[in-house]
Amino acid sequence: MKKFGFIAVVGEPNAGKSTLINQLVGQKVSIVSPKVQTTRQRILGIAISGEAQLVLIDTPGIFAPKKRLDRAMVASAWEAGKDADQIILIVDASQKSQARSLEILKGLEGRKVILAMNKVDAVDKAKLLKLAQNYSTFDNVSEIFMISALTGDGVTDLMAHLVDQAPEGIWMFPEDDITDMPQRLWAAEITREQLYHQLHQELPYETFIETEAWEEFDNGDVKINQVIYVNRDSQKSIILGKRGSKIKEISQAARTELAGLLGRKVHLYLYVKVAEDWSEKAAFYRNAGLDFNA
Repeated sequence: MKKFGFIAVVGEPNAGKSTLINQLVGQKVSIVSPKVQTTRQRILGIAISGEAQLVLIDTPGIFAPKKRLDRAMVASAWEAGKDADQIILIVDASQKSQARSLEILKGLEGRKVILAMNKVDAVDKAKLLKLAQNYSTFDNVSEIFMISALTGDGVTDLMAHLVDQAPEGIWMFPEDDITDMPQRLWAAEITREQLYHQLHQELPYETFIETEAWEEFDNGDVKINQVIYVNRDSQKSIILGKRGSKIKEISQAARTELAGLLGRKVHLYLYVKVAEDWSEKAAFYRNAGLDFNA
């Protein structure tokens, strides 16, 4: 009996949504960084377990939006849960305050929610039990799982439950697909991940990356040209670094990552351009799959 279902993974920023999806899929489909708000758009990770194909929707973290980009990201996250067959709310059990996660749970009233308490390896058992008891008082919490998305502890049990609850249906994606994201967009995400790892403070949030060209050669190599858009000349200087040193580091790290994921040699060329107030221009939102008017 074939099963197929969409599962939305929601939560506050940096709760571990992308890490969990990568674990469930078994391969990297979504970028990860210690910085909050890394995920900007809905990303589909496709996992197969037995006769079930599960499409996991990675969403931006839900927080109090201030800017247009923030509003678009949060709207994208809420939208993902509307038509999903199952919803996972992942909460950071190590956080002192659970206020944001509780707000999200209340916002999902009327939908059954699977609660995944993440980072349990960093919390003592007494606190975990108390936290689980608090969440279990909500009528829409159907199950609670204690996991470590980073190490994979508890994820097998969560996957088994998702498969058990998945509706019957034909698979919608080829068996060897792990995401529906176009290669150009996926490659841009890998480079953006390196910006988060290698640049500090708010600068990564002020950038937008576009894959302008993708050329494949007979020997299997691929040439990728990408543009990093920033708001101001001063930001361009930071990304370039002294005599181009910083962008070389970013390019090398992204190239290595892409080569490993694609299984072939990658020639990556990065360019930095200033596009003042790009986050107020509709074209950038269309490219990222976000609603400019959210």
